[in-house]
Amino acid sequence: MAAAANGLDQVVASYLDHLRVERGSSPHTVAAYRRDLRRYLRFLQTRVVSDIDQVTPELVGEFAAELRESPLAPASVARTIVAVRSLHRFAVDDGLAKADPAREVSPPQAARRLPKGLSVGQIQALLASPLTQTPLGLRDAALLELLYGTGARITEVVSLDLDDVTRVVDATPEEAVGLRLFGKGNKERWVPIGSYARVALGAYLTRARPGLLASGRGTAALLVNSRGGRLSRQSAWTILRTHAERAGITADVSPHTLRHSYATHLLEGGADVRVVQELLGHASVTTTQIYTMVTVDHLREVYRSAHPRAMG
Repeated sequence: MAAAANGLDQVVASYLDHLRVERGSSPHTVAAYRRDLRRYLRFLQTRVVSDIDQVTPELVGEFAAELRESPLAPASVARTIVAVRSLHRFAVDDGLAKADPAREVSPPQAARRLPKGLSVGQIQALLASPLTQTPLGLRDAALLELLYGTGARITEVVSLDLDDVTRVVDATPEEAVGLRLFGKGNKERWVPIGSYARVALGAYLTRARPGLLASGRGTAALLVNSRGGRLSRQSAWTILRTHAERAGITADVSPHTLRHSYATHLLEGGADVRVVQELLGHASVTTTQIYTMVTVDHLREVYRSAHPRAMG
């Protein structure tokens, strides 16, 4: 690394030693930070800055602006800014600098990734996976149908009590059957459930839950484990992964995957985005609108494959 007259290179060397020895960072991480900080020192040398206390917030901001306009990948830009922020924070904490000029400079936000859902065919294979001849199979079928049939978060589903279900057993298709869910901030919402979820839940309540409860001390929980207690969030994750594997789904599947699939399939079916917002329990429609980006891609694909003047 190029030498600096009054200690910038020594401060950087001390910081890299700190990463390697005290933080236990990997050689790969240390090497990446060394490259990033070399770039930073070169910039400071062009501004005739040789001492760390000569660095101002304006200089750090100028460096960050140059990075954002450079051909570097967004991830590399973000990592470099993080390295600079960490360097100055370390220098202050270690008594090597009087102030932190990088404190107000934030790395760029990562590009928001589109949620990945499952196709309708994959969902059907997943929901058909549980062996409903057994109590646990009936319980698993109910869990999966509820996750996909309501778009609920996994915590919301395992927190359900019997009283949170409205008229499941003996309900007719015309009746309002659904769940009372408690989302973030304990905000309550009501979500309808369709006939498939209603049948799966009814079968579980009548043919499985009473026997499973016999192993425990009694609970108001809707979904219970083999010991008669409330099904945990971790157990529900394991159940989902097990059935995804059994259904031959190679993609990484999580409860949020089913939530994404629920929203995407509703929008592809013509549901209004504000209705989907209410069903998902999003505080702002902006959060829900990311799913419309998925459906736009779907619409584009359909148009290209179906319209006679789309290609050419």
